[in-house]
Parts: sequence; C-alpha cells; structure tokens
Amino acid sequence: MSGYEVIESHGAPIRAWTRGVPMEHQAVQQLRNVAGLPFIHSHVAVMPDVHFGRGATVGSVIPTKGAIIPAAVGVDIGCGMMAVGTSLTASDLPDSLAPLRSAIERKAPAGNGPGGDFKDAPASSATAFKGGLSARLERIVDKHPKIRGDKALKQLGTLGGGNHFIEVCLDEADRVWVMLHSGSRGTGNLVGTYFIERAREELARRVLGYHVPDRDLAFFLEGEPLFDDYVEAVLWAQDYARANRQLMMDRVLMALRETLPPFQLTKLAVNCHHNYVAQETHFGETVWLTRKGAVRAGDGDLGIIPGSMGAKSFIVRGKGNADSFCTCSHGAGRAMSRAEAKRRFSLEDHVAATAHVECRKDEGVIDETPMAYKDIDAVMAAQSDLVEIVHTLRQVVCVKG
Repeated sequence: MSGYEVIESHGAPIRAWTRGVPMEHQAVQQLRNVAGLPFIHSHVAVMPDVHFGRGATVGSVIPTKGAIIPAAVGVDIGCGMMAVGTSLTASDLPDSLAPLRSAIERKAPAGNGPGGDFKDAPASSATAFKGGLSARLERIVDKHPKIRGDKALKQLGTLGGGNHFIEVCLDEADRVWVMLHSGSRGTGNLVGTYFIERAREELARRVLGYHVPDRDLAFFLEGEPLFDDYVEAVLWAQDYARANRQLMMDRVLMALRETLPPFQLTKLAVNCHHNYVAQETHFGETVWLTRKGAVRAGDGDLGIIPGSMGAKSFIVRGKGNADSFCTCSHGAGRAMSRAEAKRRFSLEDHVAATAHVECRKDEGVIDETPMAYKDIDAVMAAQSDLVEIVHTLRQVVCVKG
C-alpha cells in the first residue's frame, strides 16, 4: 500500500511516506517542532529514510514563506549524488578488484585533507572554478571573513569522510556504473556553521521576538541583510558541491580508463543534491523549499537512492507527486546512531555483510556497516507513488571516506 500517513501535530500538517519503515520518537518530535513554526507553507513532508538530525529531521521537506532555517539545510550544504553508466559489463572486470579500488583512491582522495594540484584532472575543471566559483567565494569572504576560503580549490575533487563514498556497481543487465556521494567539503561546512550561529544571534536580537522549541531552528527572515548573505553563500556552496562531484567523477573515470578495457559513457548521467534549499512553486505559492536528506523527484526527474555499502541502490525517475513537494528519499536512512552501530556490531559482522564488495574492512567503518541502515527494499516500497525504478544497482567496489 502506498501513499502517506498523517502524523499528529499542533502546527502545520505532517505527511509521512513511512509505511512499513520504523521511525524514532525523537524524529517525530523534531518534525512536530518544525511543523509548529509560523512560516511553514501547507505542510511538512517526510520521506521513508527519515531519522533524527541536527535541528531538523534528516529525510524531511520543509517549505517556508519568507524565511530560511540554516540548520535545516545543514553544514554539508549541497551534499548529493552523481552516477554515470558505461558500456563496460561484468565480464570486463578483473578477478581482483583491489587494484581498481586503489586507483580510485589515488585519483579522488578521501579524508579531510587537500586533493592535490589538478595535475591529473581536466584543466577545464580548475579553470571553471577560478573563473566563476572563486570570484563568488571572494565576495562572500569579504563580507564574512570568518568563512575562510583557502581550502576551496585544494579540496575540490576530494571525497571527504563519514558516509561519503565512491562505488563501482553493476545493474540488472550486468552493465558497469560509477556512483559517488559527496558535498561542499570543508568550505561548505564553514558556511553552514557560521550562518547557523548568526541565525541564533538574530533570533535573540529581534524586537518582535519568536519562540522556537530548538535553537537549531533559528532562521533568517526575508528583508534582513543576513538573509540575502546566507542565500548568496548557500547557493555558492551548492554549486561548489555539484562541481566537486563532477570533478571527482572525471577523476574516477580516469582510474577506470587506466585499469579497465576501453569504454564509452552511456547517455544517462545524474547529478543531484539532497541537502539544499531552492525557490520553488508549490500549492500556488513561491516558497523556499529545504530538502534535508531528500531528492527532487519532479515528473521525469532522474534521481539516485543509494542503499548502504553492500546493499542495493537505485536510479529512479520522479512521478511529480505534489503532496511530497515532488520529492523522494535520499537513501536507506540510518537505523541507529554511529555510536550504537559501533557498540552493536563487530568487525566480523561487517566483513560478513560486505563479503561480495571490494571495500574497507576495518574498525574505522563499522559505523557505516550495512546493518546500521534501514532496509532499502522497505524504503522503496513506502515511496512507490513518488518514484519509479529505472535501474537497480549492486556494488562491487566501495571507497569510503
């Protein structure tokens, strides 16, 4: 059975696509906190991968009139996915995928350090940054010097850490795909952290006064100087994140070309955000729509819904469901905290769960083990009226940040 359920709220309605998927009590309370804000338009939509987050719930869609909540957008601004199909098939892959994984790790470094000097990257990528993104960042830093811009170029083309990843996958016809997940790196984090704190300060300073049940729901109002400054900065970070994914994809494809037989790319390529804010029109009003851990799924829009490392992932096409604000989930969603996953699962559990994937099998990734996430099949069943599945992918190589 598809469709949404209604979560009781004293504020705006909450429509949740969560049938058959567990949801924490903490997440429900967060949703009610958001729904109670005075500038919510129509309702709050909840995706089946929903789980507790900072300020606002991951897996929620928040339409606001005349206001934006920086913590709802988050600090990994513009985080999202990219995927491309290739003409390679499973038979073109070597018996051992370890050399391919190592080649990818060299081309697109993980962790929190710099990504090199572009010596092996397409010149157009660095040129585009210097000619467009760089100038925009300079304007932002001039107004807000606490947002350092010195890491932006160095970290472009790098993976980062946490739940970010690069994968080589096979679809239902055994064709090879490359898929990756990353965002706006250290500079985007600085933008988000800085403006979240400024929003808290503004909340305390306003003459009219507003009550919010959580300080992380502090917001900027249209007409305030910091509102425009935040919009400029957040749109920069979203564009940077998209460029970062494109450059990483360029580098990963270089690794494949150096390691595997010659191939071409298919026409299908997807590059989508799932932590961002945009101006959109819904239910007759132009609003600021924040998708926190959610993907645009307008009629015909292509999106990516990854499972955990070792589980299935999906290329999907949106159905344009108006009640969801044309949105779908951004993944399987965590079933437990990182600390709980480390407490509950052993390294042996992780090795067994990822036996079919060339990936890290060490203590440092137990918090990302497949069992720490919700059942991706249940998540997909709960949103069958939001998207249709175009391709089903299974991982054979996974590079984790």
